[in-house]
Amino acid sequence: MPGNTRTQRMQYNGKAKKIIDSLTLEEKVSLMSGTMTFEEVRGAIKKRTQEHYNQFPYPAGGITKQHVSPVLFVDGPRGVVCGNGRSTAFPVSMLRGATFDTELEEKIGEAIGEEVLAYGGNLFGGVCINLPYNPGWGRSQETYGEDTFQLGEMGAALVRGVQSKGVMACVKHFAFNQMENARFTVDITADKRTEREVFLPHFKKTIDAGAACIMSAYNSYQGKLCGHNEYLLNQVLKKEWGFDGFIMSDFVWGVKDTIEAVNGGQTMEMPNTKYFGECLVRAVETGEVSEEVIDDAALRIVRTVLAFDDGQSKADRKKVGCREHIELALEAAREGITLIKNDENILPLCKKETHKLLILGKLADKENTGDRGTSQVYPKYVVTILEGLIKNCPDTEVIYYPGKNVEHSKKMAREADAVIFVAGYDYRDEGEFVAQDKEDVFTGGVGGDRRNGLSLHKDEQELIEQVGSENPKSAVVLIGGNTIMLDSWSNKINAILFGYYPGMKGGQAVAEILFGDVNPGGKLPFTIPQKEEDLAEIDWNAEHQRYEYFHGYRKLEKESHTPAVPFGFGLSYTQFEVAKPQAWKEKNQICACAEIKNCGHRAGSEVLQLYIGFNNSKVKRAVKTLKGFRKVWLEPGERRTVTITCPTEELEWYNENTGEFELEHMNYEIYIGTSSADKDLYKITLDV
Repeated sequence: MPGNTRTQRMQYNGKAKKIIDSLTLEEKVSLMSGTMTFEEVRGAIKKRTQEHYNQFPYPAGGITKQHVSPVLFVDGPRGVVCGNGRSTAFPVSMLRGATFDTELEEKIGEAIGEEVLAYGGNLFGGVCINLPYNPGWGRSQETYGEDTFQLGEMGAALVRGVQSKGVMACVKHFAFNQMENARFTVDITADKRTEREVFLPHFKKTIDAGAACIMSAYNSYQGKLCGHNEYLLNQVLKKEWGFDGFIMSDFVWGVKDTIEAVNGGQTMEMPNTKYFGECLVRAVETGEVSEEVIDDAALRIVRTVLAFDDGQSKADRKKVGCREHIELALEAAREGITLIKNDENILPLCKKETHKLLILGKLADKENTGDRGTSQVYPKYVVTILEGLIKNCPDTEVIYYPGKNVEHSKKMAREADAVIFVAGYDYRDEGEFVAQDKEDVFTGGVGGDRRNGLSLHKDEQELIEQVGSENPKSAVVLIGGNTIMLDSWSNKINAILFGYYPGMKGGQAVAEILFGDVNPGGKLPFTIPQKEEDLAEIDWNAEHQRYEYFHGYRKLEKESHTPAVPFGFGLSYTQFEVAKPQAWKEKNQICACAEIKNCGHRAGSEVLQLYIGFNNSKVKRAVKTLKGFRKVWLEPGERRTVTITCPTEELEWYNENTGEFELEHMNYEIYIGTSSADKDLYKITLDV
């Protein structure tokens, strides 16, 4: 389909150049800005002139006389933000990351693309692949996990899916955007190896997958605003990576100067015109900005729009919130929800034996699909966990109590056949910081970073600690966008299910898993440490923050800290056996395989994971790092040999002295298994 790849888009270069050559300076500059007024933008933010943010696609550019369509922006990533109560609310990206299923994510991208078109949009701004340096980052839920490799694979899959429908995919936020409350003011620094090996590779993967657009970030990097950052935008993105699409600013505050922004590589101010427009025309007329810079920006926009217009699927309003898309949202929830503890095999619960089911926790009865910032989706309905359990167990007496009185909760727990606690977070605890204006970052609003730590609320901890042991069949469903510390309460119950924010059908999926109608197949896309101090340090209020080379599971391993739950871990209601591991080099790639057998009595999925170890390296490297994964479904008794390949360029390190990636020729450790924990992996030494 035209527009999907750089090669296809470049075929429109000649046509686009002819159009650009026919335009006046003012017309070319008009392509480079959103067309909403500042009053409309503020009205949208404060929900005065619109029912909600991005209720309709936000336009930018367009030249009617030359048949150049405007860019029509639709936000995400957990579905299409436009409309009033009709869109499909998929699970948040973090849950979808837990599926470790790129094919499923591509299907979700296709569905989102169809809904973007149905609302009249042509660009989806919801491919968020920022890396959570610390899991307390408020917008962690919008991304796929803590690992660079996994982020790139999942983000590239979403790009492919969205763009297969002729919708431009916008990848955000470029770059180093891992703090929420301080995002407007913080300046990030990192050494070159950390930059090139940890924080940029996943963005490059989406560019290689054909992403049409990049959104710059609010924060600064190395003292320069990302929306003006000549190094990031011109040198890395355009020159080194060969990005042929266009760059748009993060909204309203992503551009703060005319000349510096345009010369720094910015091609589109969104969603209004403040620093571009007339200001930019004057800058060209005074010689402070070259018209060649304007031509390049205009060419990138027109070329991309023309290519996608030709490849666009037919818009179908019936696709919005259709049964097929809602079922896809349910499938994602089923695949991503992660069972991290199941002592005594208390799950799944048996419906015939569960005559009275007690549900405790204030979140059980809430429509909790994630934060209420720019990613909020408005579906027809949301199935809460309580509703899902009631519908799933029509012959069971389901009793709900928020848990305010601990003694009353204890009494009910003793009288029930099983107890389900629902605990964690909602939009008030984490997510995009929603305030009246950017000056209100620390004094009001909701969401933002988890600056008070990664544990459950004190009342929830106390409820589980004191009530959990009253009934041996007690399970906790955790709701949240990233790591939640297990603390002392986890010893009081036998089962823990990580539910993330599971989307509009999430309550149904949770109930199906608790009662065994569905076998859980999710794997944690982040680490749960024993202590918060084991994680990368961060100051959420900082004006200057340095990111180091190690974070997440790689930091814990390097410093010999055993996690409470390792990256990539997830239990099933069946048992899998991994055997016959092999590894070999074939041309310019590493190949590894293993046989997986379902040894249990029910069908289920397992994720085979490939890690590469660098113990023989002469430079600072991780003990091991993820470099491949594949999800496989097996019937009882079925066995299958699964092969994973990894290009040798994935093993390279960035040499700061030469400014190049280099491959060390040495013995590498090839790990293959079912989580990042050594006990779940086979190790093979391979000379590369």
